[in-house]
Amino acid sequence: MEEYAIIVAGGIGSRMKSEVPKQFLLIDDVPIIVHSISSFLNYDDNINIIVVLPEAHIDRWKEIKSNYFSDIEIRTVSGGLTRSASVLSGLTLIKKDGLVAIHDAVRPYVSSRTISESFKSAKDNGSGVSAVELKDSIRELENDSSVARDRSKYVLVQTPQTFRIDDLKKAYEKVGVRLFTDDASVFEAAGYKVTLVKGSYDNIKITTPEDLK
Repeated sequence: MEEYAIIVAGGIGSRMKSEVPKQFLLIDDVPIIVHSISSFLNYDDNINIIVVLPEAHIDRWKEIKSNYFSDIEIRTVSGGLTRSASVLSGLTLIKKDGLVAIHDAVRPYVSSRTISESFKSAKDNGSGVSAVELKDSIRELENDSSVARDRSKYVLVQTPQTFRIDDLKKAYEKVGVRLFTDDASVFEAAGYKVTLVKGSYDNIKITTPEDLK
């Protein structure tokens, strides 16, 4: 089955307290988004990559692409007002069935193992969503107090989140582009089963200045 990766780069840098969108900040003098895309190319240099980002950032992205991926076909599309709308924009560029991984542009350290396992699970089960176990104790907030919960019953969800393309498209057609925080939630809301795969604690999402350090 042909494999695709939609790299969602909608960040504006508000929590990073930076005028530069976080996907364009540098790690080892290389933009974060370049690291993330390179992770998928290291997994398979024939993978089909689609970058989704705000219209205002496309010119900057084109310059980056010219500097780092001049000989690689990477399709680009402007995103929507929400994450779900942005993912749907990326899906519209895929005209045939296969498997698609949705990945945050600001998760630059995703491993080939994680990517591979998510694709394998999507092929076998319809979905493959990377997640890791909690390390800390957790409490649920209830009004003005809190209640201890069993952390073994919870996981932290990451990306890539990988699906059979036709199923994910049908899920979006069914539930629309409401304010879902990830694609697994869209998939589940449409009645599909979400299958988890083992993620990695190294696969951090760079959101705040502490993450960048």
